[in-house]
Amino acid sequence: MKIQKRFGREAASGRVVEIAFSEIVVSTGESGAATDLYLAPGFVDLQVNGFAGVDFNRPDQPAEEIDRALRAALATGVTRLLPTVITASPEHILAALRNLARARRASAVGRAVAGFHVEGPHIAAEDGPRGAHPRAWVRPPSIDEFRSWMDASEGLLRVVTLAPEYREAPRYIEAVVAHGVVAAIGHTAATGAQIADAVSAGASLSTHLGNGAHAVLPRHPNYLWDQLAADRLMASFIADGIHLDAPFLKTAFRAKGAARTVLVTDAAPPAAALPGTYTLGEQTVELTPAGRVVLAGTDRLAGSALTMNRAVANLMRLAGASLADAVAAATVNPARAGGIAGRARGLVPGEKADFVLFRFEPPEDGIRVVETWIDGERV
Repeated sequence: MKIQKRFGREAASGRVVEIAFSEIVVSTGESGAATDLYLAPGFVDLQVNGFAGVDFNRPDQPAEEIDRALRAALATGVTRLLPTVITASPEHILAALRNLARARRASAVGRAVAGFHVEGPHIAAEDGPRGAHPRAWVRPPSIDEFRSWMDASEGLLRVVTLAPEYREAPRYIEAVVAHGVVAAIGHTAATGAQIADAVSAGASLSTHLGNGAHAVLPRHPNYLWDQLAADRLMASFIADGIHLDAPFLKTAFRAKGAARTVLVTDAAPPAAALPGTYTLGEQTVELTPAGRVVLAGTDRLAGSALTMNRAVANLMRLAGASLADAVAAATVNPARAGGIAGRARGLVPGEKADFVLFRFEPPEDGIRVVETWIDGERV
């Protein structure tokens, strides 16, 4: 087993550390070397609808295009991600999952796909909470449908996002969790009692909290406060400066704390691509010159053009997070929230040798990725 070494500044302490690794981290220790590079666990993104012009929701998306999108994500420091399939017909979701699973097997960097996320179709049907998901295919939770997703994904389903106000939701959540899959709350108009029941049944994550919501809510109670106050829920946030304004993001980050805050990109196909029109499943979306991804012909957000290295910098700039806490929100926290094996403890012996070396250039340039490594291989 070949042992390699890399060193860089630790985000938490600023000390220069050296790791020795093969496919896993073998040892860590302080180094006397001088460097301007930071060393951190590789980024983990639990919600990626597409990237670099490639739509993960298209059942006929060529494997070589999915491979290209994965490599583009690696360049932003993402080492594990969950391609995400949104609300569609039963046949479309199954076909998209099968296509993604085949592409994962065919790609030389397919191991970066840690599993899949199905966001919907068991979400609120009303405008606001439904977000950009097509209303025609919203439907109640079905355990049989969940089992079909498990088969289509070759057992790699990791996260399911649903609205817990359905009568079937608690039993459905229990079944999802019993299969080792994370049940997440999102695109919901649930009451506090319904959210509490979902948490009791095993829900452990809020999906892009603050989005997929009504434009106007009661001061209190409402489903945002209920989820922020639920200590057993981790929460993901889209820190692009578009989906959430700075006061909400700062308040939510303080409420959840550094250990329960998760960054996601919710990247749509236009992420890391040029302004223009793209497909997102059965819909057409547009990346505007201002960086907004919207349903074509509307102003309704439909995912983001965010990359994870920018999200880390944005959490610092918009919410006042430290570099250490922002890095945790993009690495060990999503690994814990998504049940990503070998990634939840950071760069310690026995964990996967997934890491990034980056330059930290505040305030605007942020995080500039220099090297990305997966399983001890530079990719």
